[in-house]
Amino acid sequence: MSAASSSPPVPAAEWSATVSDESSGLLLKLTGTADLRVTEQVEKLLEDVHRRASSSGASEVRVDLRELEFMNSSCFKSFVTWISRVQQLPGESQYKIRFISSSSVLWQRRSLHALSCFAADLISIESMKN
Repeated sequence: MSAASSSPPVPAAEWSATVSDESSGLLLKLTGTADLRVTEQVEKLLEDVHRRASSSGASEVRVDLRELEFMNSSCFKSFVTWISRVQQLPGESQYKIRFISSSSVLWQRRSLHALSCFAADLISIESMKN
């Protein structure tokens, strides 16, 4: 995978996302507020990330949430759907998902912990101070 390739930002209301290639896979960076106004965009974004990761043979997708202030349950459900799609792939085609969260944002700790219980073999969480 080329480290120079990048998708343009996906703006909507006070939310944005970028996807870029890394040596081991993809980096998805979310910022702002992911609420009901952007649920459809989040779903499409995660479908695209899954398609790119699967077709490229990525070993990992890193999801940087450190600048994401809020995510409602509808957007969060899109992540559950994405993880389910990864679990449905044959074992050798599955890729890991590593969430990078802000240690100071309580909702991220709670929500990501729930996700990690849903797919402990696929998900890891890295908590960082901003």
